[in-house]
Amino acid sequence: MPFFVFIIVLALGAAAQPSAAQDAVRAVVTVEADAPEPDLDALLWIARPLVIFADSPDDPRFGEQMQMLDAGATDMADRSVVVLTDTDPAANGPLRQALRPRGFGLVLIDTDGTIVQRRPAPTSVRDLAGAIDRLPSRRQETGSMRR
Repeated sequence: MPFFVFIIVLALGAAAQPSAAQDAVRAVVTVEADAPEPDLDALLWIARPLVIFADSPDDPRFGEQMQMLDAGATDMADRSVVVLTDTDPAANGPLRQALRPRGFGLVLIDTDGTIVQRRPAPTSVRDLAGAIDRLPSRRQETGSMRR
């Protein structure tokens, strides 16, 4: 079952002491298809999953979305975003079963597991960051009282 997981940031426990190891965590890691399927429940209260679906890794919209995310990796990492991709509809993995995409799609999920946005087209990092910054959980993280 071919799928890829791009992890932009790995959240560490709040009680962890700051260290050089934490600085090294902010990197893009690719997990190959023989890795276990990602579990959205494992990311609860840790990160914001951004799930990208396509019918093929050759879909131009998928490529465009991944390029935008690569260019804005720092902004996504600052917002604790973990990017999960699924480009094999025939496999019908747990992400597809849970989120039921049709063709290309993007699903942004908050740290509490609620679906924040579904988009049928590539979305800029600026738009994604804006949506995240308006979330109550993000305002709490940043200490912002702005609505």
